[in-house]
Amino acid sequence: MKSALRRANGLELPEKTSDTSAGKPCELILMKYLGEKIRNNTENILILLFAFIWNQSVYSGARRIAETWHHFNMTTPIDTRIPFVPWTVSIYLGCYAFWIINYCLCAAQPKPERDRFFCADIMAKGICFIFFLLIPTTNIRPEITGSNIWETLVRFIYRMDAADNLFPSIHCLVSWLCWTGVRKRSELPFIYRCFSLTAALAVCISTLTVKQHVIPDVIAGILIAEACYFLSGFPEIRRYYSSFISFLYSLIR
Repeated sequence: MKSALRRANGLELPEKTSDTSAGKPCELILMKYLGEKIRNNTENILILLFAFIWNQSVYSGARRIAETWHHFNMTTPIDTRIPFVPWTVSIYLGCYAFWIINYCLCAAQPKPERDRFFCADIMAKGICFIFFLLIPTTNIRPEITGSNIWETLVRFIYRMDAADNLFPSIHCLVSWLCWTGVRKRSELPFIYRCFSLTAALAVCISTLTVKQHVIPDVIAGILIAEACYFLSGFPEIRRYYSSFISFLYSLIR
């Protein structure tokens, strides 16, 4: 009763509301952005799914085709001087989370920018497939004698991932694409764009220190990523990708 009288006389203060957007860390801002853009957009989900299927098809398909062929070793004298650093396997494996976030961010862009990124991704993986068949490569991995967590993880990778499909490095290619896809995104926090560049460089280094790749693999991966992103900037090139995605989308609507 007293509360009602106070409201009637304008004496009761309005209830306090909290500003949920203030002080949010960068990660929460990114997740909110992704949620709004991806959650209800079937076409974006289709694009991400197709990119994953294409990546797996290229990698597994080339391995199956060329598994009995002669493989070349591109190890350089500099590679032999690069130390084996087992703990960097944490970067090598942790990059998968980096890829997922940045691919989702790129799928959430307006259609021209979105199609440019994923057209570059598809072209780059296609070029990798050609190289995997034209120049099958391998390398000599170090013998793992220790048993700590990092050496155990490296041993697991060596057992699960054969020393082939190395030139160019898809790890480096995808990581560099993740950087190119966000580097001019002014709506994203600057600190996250800096992080993406740092992460891409760290992944490239980790492929060398875990002895999964050699220097030519890293250079080729970065160059192919940049070249394909440049080429997909031309509307005449990416319209073929856009038309293909529109066709796929029309089949499931």
